[in-house]
Amino acid sequence: MNENQEQSFEELYNESLKETKLEKTVTGKIISITNQGEIFVDIHYKADGIIPKKEYSDDETKNPKDEFKIGETITADVLKQNDGLGNVLLSYKRVKQREERKKLENKIKNNEIFEETVKEVNDKGIVVEVLCKRVFIPLSLSGISRGEDASKLQGQTVKFRITEYDAKTNKIIGSIKNVLDEAKQTKQEEFWNNVEIGKKYEGIVASISSYGAFVDLGGIVQGLLHVSEISWNRNANVNEILEQGQKIEVTIKDVDKENKRIKLSYGDKGPNPWNTMKYQINDVVKVKVNKIMPFGVFAELEPGIEGLVHISQIAERKLAKPEDELKLGQHVNAKIIDVDKENEKIELSIKELEGTSNEYKEEM
Repeated sequence: MNENQEQSFEELYNESLKETKLEKTVTGKIISITNQGEIFVDIHYKADGIIPKKEYSDDETKNPKDEFKIGETITADVLKQNDGLGNVLLSYKRVKQREERKKLENKIKNNEIFEETVKEVNDKGIVVEVLCKRVFIPLSLSGISRGEDASKLQGQTVKFRITEYDAKTNKIIGSIKNVLDEAKQTKQEEFWNNVEIGKKYEGIVASISSYGAFVDLGGIVQGLLHVSEISWNRNANVNEILEQGQKIEVTIKDVDKENKRIKLSYGDKGPNPWNTMKYQINDVVKVKVNKIMPFGVFAELEPGIEGLVHISQIAERKLAKPEDELKLGQHVNAKIIDVDKENEKIELSIKELEGTSNEYKEEM
């Protein structure tokens, strides 16, 4: 045996040692891609590697020719050193799944927001996919109101965070509500940092009550529009002026940032009737009893203008309470005894007309 033969045997022996040390994961150069989707790979081994289509991806519609070209490198897991036909059986999808799982776990760890298309909607919630993983979002975390139709989310792109993840069971729970709440909180902070008296907003009437309306400002904050800011007539029916869902322009009247409260004013309230009021002392006017208090009654001269009839000015006789002589909604004649236009106050007297006419009382 000559020196060359000895060297050749030594190389073959060393090569055989390499063959027995095939790693669990190998990287090689793509030799060919068949029409059936099989990938043949040169992995620097005594046999070529083969990635069957089912080990390329779980998505049967995916074609490896769309992702790889001959001559490019590919990394795969070794499933068998011999597939029965002399090739090393490889799996590309396992490597891909591992990479995607690591990427997913890093995103979850960093509390990142995902943006994906809704694949499925059922009576329990919705399903999206993230890096080939199914993520379930319960209806309670979907941002859908109770009773609202969740099917409208089908095919829609949604933003969510993953709030629960179990790699062993592949249980992944997401929350759209988490993202919506955070965005709302950010907008609220921005609103409270920038709100100031006199600033105008376009709002939507959210609800109506006997004392006014709550107006939604941008879907993040509600302000109170008191009935006195809606109409000069303090006894006006708010439902006859505004309706729920109506868009109106309002102005910030007062702000309590500490307690997160806002009072609003309404530009369409109309002109102040006190500016054109021409009532004078000693005028006799017909008024309507609008409110009864322990100290007297407030009576309307015209919409937006009220006067006070003190209990001592209701009748000559001493009254225990105004209700002993008057009732709500009653029309009476009264005499103006004082006018304070600057402070929008009028004092009235009924008793001063006693003895001149007994027709001053006229019930509704």
